[in-house]
Amino acid sequence: MVKNAEKASYRHRARMTPRRPASGLAERWTMIDGVDVFYRESANPPDARVMTHLHGFGLSGRYLLPTAELLADEFHTLVPDLPGFGRSGKFGIGLDIPDLAHAAARFLDDRGIASTSLVGNSMGCPVILEFAHHYPERIERAVLVSPAGGIHNQPLRRAVGQLATDGGREPRKMITVATPDYLRFGVPSTFKMFRALTQYPSLQRLLELNVPTLVVLGTRDPLLPGPARIKEVASQDENHVLIVVLDGAAHAINFSHPKELAHVIRLFMDDRPIVDIPGSPDARVIEIHRGEHHPRPKE
Repeated sequence: MVKNAEKASYRHRARMTPRRPASGLAERWTMIDGVDVFYRESANPPDARVMTHLHGFGLSGRYLLPTAELLADEFHTLVPDLPGFGRSGKFGIGLDIPDLAHAAARFLDDRGIASTSLVGNSMGCPVILEFAHHYPERIERAVLVSPAGGIHNQPLRRAVGQLATDGGREPRKMITVATPDYLRFGVPSTFKMFRALTQYPSLQRLLELNVPTLVVLGTRDPLLPGPARIKEVASQDENHVLIVVLDGAAHAINFSHPKELAHVIRLFMDDRPIVDIPGSPDARVIEIHRGEHHPRPKE
């Protein structure tokens, strides 16, 4: 029986491993709860802080690589395909947001990592919020890029329309990256996960966070309320949240604006003032909210 499972695992990994690596990060496999999990990992800089990137709905970690690679020279970088997504295997039943948060924790256990900063996009943000809810001692900082979920994405047909609108605002190359992932994820899984995502209490969980948290929003993201509304809601309660707007970006900022996003993440991780990339007129970033409990910038 064990040999049959090992053979099945070997065949799965061989089938899901292309000839050309998608990035300069090392491509590796492990097994979590009997399921093959694919991930990418940087060479570890000396005494590097750990940073784990979590992908969005229906996608793999591949579209996160442009930003992750820019940060890999400073951080011990991990980019997993969560179970059921991308090149990783699937459990017998589909996973919801809490299941994915627990799967992320078991992945970190497997890698021997006690705590990490988490960077998520879209669905990856609710997964981070749920992770922080269950494992508060294991999250150092949170970066929520275009956080999806909650009342703004309800009902389901509204969320589908928002996603379709966003598709026309992303770089064309995103289609070639996303399409294989969506096809692999499948239609039944798509509707189940989308429903779970739109019903997730993202705002409530966000305001419960007790670690420094960066939220990055694009001004052209149809899946989120406008920056003014988000600032208004965030300002109603004392929190640890820093909100930054990236002018001209849509939803998949990790893919479309990696230089700008990596720049802002570096500033946030070191508690430096949020400023544009020096000498770059196309990288306009604006801080719109800094919570009462968020660290003050170091001059």
